Amino acid sequence: MAELVYRPVIGAARTLFKALDLKIDARGSEHIPKTGGAVLVSNHISYLDFVFTGLAALPQKRLVRFMAKESVFRHKVSGPLMRGMKHIPVDRKQGEKAYAHALASLRSGEIVGVFPEATISESFTLKGFKSGAARLAQEAGVPLIPAAVWGTQRLWTKGRPRNFRRQHLPVTIRVGEAVEAPGDQYAGAITRRLRERVQELLEAAQRAYPVRPKDAGDTWWVPAHLGGTAPTPDEVRARG
Repeated sequence: MAELVYRPVIGAARTLFKALDLKIDARGSEHIPKTGGAVLVSNHISYLDFVFTGLAALPQKRLVRFMAKESVFRHKVSGPLMRGMKHIPVDRKQGEKAYAHALASLRSGEIVGVFPEATISESFTLKGFKSGAARLAQEAGVPLIPAAVWGTQRLWTKGRPRNFRRQHLPVTIRVGEAVEAPGDQYAGAITRRLRERVQELLEAAQRAYPVRPKDAGDTWWVPAHLGGTAPTPDEVRARG
C-alpha cells in the first residue's frame, strides 16, 4: 500500500533537519528487522523522540507506527498527519482499544514504536517501564528492539520553549540487539531486561555525545547525576 503521507513527512523532516544543521549520529539500525513485526522501544525525553527513533528504521526501509496520546490525533494540524502515517492513538481511559490496534499492526508485519515510560522524563533519566511493550511482543510473537535517543531534549521538551534555531545541535541515536519475549515468561521479567538494555544504550549515547554544556547557564539538559542542573527524579515526583 502506498504511503501517501508518511514518506512526504519524512522528506519534510529531513529538509528541516538539514536547515537546522542537526548533527545526527544514528547507529545500530541493522538490528531492526527488514521484514516482519517488531516492537521498537525507546526512552522518552522530548516531544520529537518519535521522529528521530523512526529515522533509525529507515536504513532498513521500515516505517514505524508509533503509539501516541490520543489528543495529538485531535489537533487540526498533527491529527491528519498522524492518522495518515497510521500511528496508533492511545486513550488512557480505553487502553485496551490501543492495545488491540497495536497487536493487529504487529501481526500484519508492522513495526510498532512504544515509549514504555509513558510520559517525557523531565529528569532526562530512565523512568520505570510499563509492561505493555513486552506483553504486545509476547502475544504477537515478535521481538523487542531497544533504542535510546540523546540530545533531542535540547530541541523541544516539557517545560522548555522550542529551540529551532540553527545551532548545529547533535542528536545521538543508538539501537541495540533484539530482546526476545517468550510467551512462557513473566512480562515483568522481560520488561526489566528490556529496561536494562535501554539504559545501556542511553549511557552509550550519552558517552558518544560530542558536546558538553558551554557554560553554567547551559546545564539544564544534563541529568543531575552527570553534573547537570536537570531536576532529579525525586524532585520531579515531589512537584507532582
